[in-house]
Amino acid sequence: MSTTLPIQQVAPDFCVAPQLTPAAMAEAAAAGFRSVINNRPDFEHGPDQPTSAEIAAAAQSTGLQYVHLPVAGGYQSPEEIARFAELLATLPRPILAFCRSGARATRLYVQATQA
Repeated sequence: MSTTLPIQQVAPDFCVAPQLTPAAMAEAAAAGFRSVINNRPDFEHGPDQPTSAEIAAAAQSTGLQYVHLPVAGGYQSPEEIARFAELLATLPRPILAFCRSGARATRLYVQATQA
């Protein structure tokens, strides 16, 4: 997958990124991603952060599956980890997940795949 997006590959069909914009969805689709998971709560960083609804509309217009699973930066509950594992099992791959820096999405992936 060749892209200018700031992605980091975690597994062959799973990558993470820091905050993505609605405009980045077209690039993600062009890079071959089939699904996007947003792990950031809306307005976590204030009003300048794009909302899940804005990103969802852009993702869906490019044919991407989009899921908003907002989780706190410092703690991911067993329920959130289980939901992430469910998304990994059901969403079309490859999957691109993002949060503020990419670390939270990476932690969720590691915890969900260790279960």
